[in-house]
Order: sequence, then C-alpha cells, then structure tokens
Amino acid sequence: MIKNSAPWTVAVLGPGGIGGLAAALLARAGHRVICLAREETAAALNEQGLTLRSGKFGDFTVPVEADTRLRESVDAVIVAPKETALRAALDRVPPHVVGDALLMPLLNGVEHPAVLRERYPAQQVVPGTIRAESTRTAPGVIEHATPFARVEVASDTAPHARVEALAYVLDAAGFATTLCHSERSMLWGKLSMLLPLALLTTRYEVPIGGVRDAHRSELLAVLEEFKQVADGIGAEVDTDAVLAFLDEAPEGMRSSMQRDAAAGRPLEVDAIGGALLREAARQGVDVPVTAKLVAALGG
Repeated sequence: MIKNSAPWTVAVLGPGGIGGLAAALLARAGHRVICLAREETAAALNEQGLTLRSGKFGDFTVPVEADTRLRESVDAVIVAPKETALRAALDRVPPHVVGDALLMPLLNGVEHPAVLRERYPAQQVVPGTIRAESTRTAPGVIEHATPFARVEVASDTAPHARVEALAYVLDAAGFATTLCHSERSMLWGKLSMLLPLALLTTRYEVPIGGVRDAHRSELLAVLEEFKQVADGIGAEVDTDAVLAFLDEAPEGMRSSMQRDAAAGRPLEVDAIGGALLREAARQGVDVPVTAKLVAALGG
C-alpha cells in the first residue's frame, strides 16, 4: 500500500457504531476528524469528545470536531449512517463543499454506491465493507464488541493510487484492511453472509444457534438462492465458506438487524433482502424462500 506521512482531514457522516469506531481510531492515529451529526450528538462530541470502549483497541477518549454540516473541503468522507437514512444524511455533505475528497460508504447492501455516484463525481467514490460489531450506547460513546475490525476497499471508478492511499490510512489506524480487485464481488461477498444472518435471526427472533438448530433448511435455501443470483452477475462469492462461518459462529451471535428490531428502530430489510429480490427479478431467477422472509419482515 502507498504510505501517507501527513495527517488527513476526515469527515465522518454518522458517528454511530461503525462511524464512531472509525472516527475514534482515526483521531487516535493523529488525523483531524470532523463528525457530522444531529445537533444533540454534535454538541456532545464537541463538549466531551468521543469515547471508545473495546477489548481489541482498549478504552480511550479522543477529541474530535463536530458539526451538523460539512463546511470545508476534506481529504475523505466516511459515510456511515444506516442505509434507511442515507439520502437524508447526505444533505449534510454538500457536493460543492466536498472538493476532491474521497467518499467511502460503509453501509450494508449493494446499491448505495450508485446513490453516492448520483450526487458526487464517480471517481471520488470508494466503496468499502466492514466486519465488526460496534454500537453507539450514548452520543459520543461507542462499544466495540468483536475481537476484530476488518475493512475491505475497492472501487471501479476511483484511481487505484487514491484507493490504496485511503486503505493505508485505515490500516495504519488499526483496521485490518484489504484491497479487493472487484467492487462487485466485495459488496456481494459481504451480502452473502449478511442476508441469511440478518433475515433469519430477525424473522425468528433467535440467535444464529437457533437458526442452525430449527431453521437450517431455510438457511441452506437462502444461500442457494443467493448463489444463483450472484453467479448471474459474475460476482465471485464462496457460499460454502459463508455456511462454514455461520456454522462455526458462537451460538449466541445476533445480527444488527435483529438488535434494531428489538429496539424498535427502522430495519434495513430493503437494502439487504430487497436488493437481492430486485436483482433476481432482473435475471428472471426465482427466489421464493428469500422473498417470503423479506415479506414477513415488512420488506
């Protein structure tokens, strides 16, 4: 990766569980971080800083800047709201202020890069995926629960050197960062794990152990339907590896969608399940098990 010697200025749109984790690690690494959030959250961050509690990274508090809107050009913008709030959240990042900053969405699903490319130059959009369980417990307080925080980065439209530079910044801050050769395979690879985990744990209100024990036939069917659709668009996805991961996962593991449902928050059913249904329809592929789960969850 290309090494960067000078600190970056990074805006973080949505300093919740994932955005807050990124903001904390980048600020600790010496970068200038500007968190973009609602007035209440911005005020808390400006007053008390950002606190991260993590078994992997330790417990610490770092000062960050916070505002309700981006008001100056930056080197990069990490886009990390829930997909359900994406379009409204992007109003905090006016295109005329962004300059030539890279925009890196860390969202669930596969369709959000197109949303960013509608508003900002395509050569500045660098999609990423993240694997970490991280939750905002209060404004400015983030709890990171997993012993890992892995990021993948790829872009079909941004210059490789700039993508590599961004990946180095993230890696040096503490994320285990991988540069991927295919944006499509990266995004669909993340979805291959998220789709069965999120839909089944949320639909049946059980952790992954309960899915394995009582709903295994549906788990296998969803993975098979996913593979048919992914193969149809040329996404390189190893569903056998996904099944092995889900089989080996701690039986009490729950999905973020399941936690959102328990808390009464909006669900990302459309971004996760709806995206597969739309691509299946374009291909004329029948995905009845996935469709039934999406419908049961209100998608």
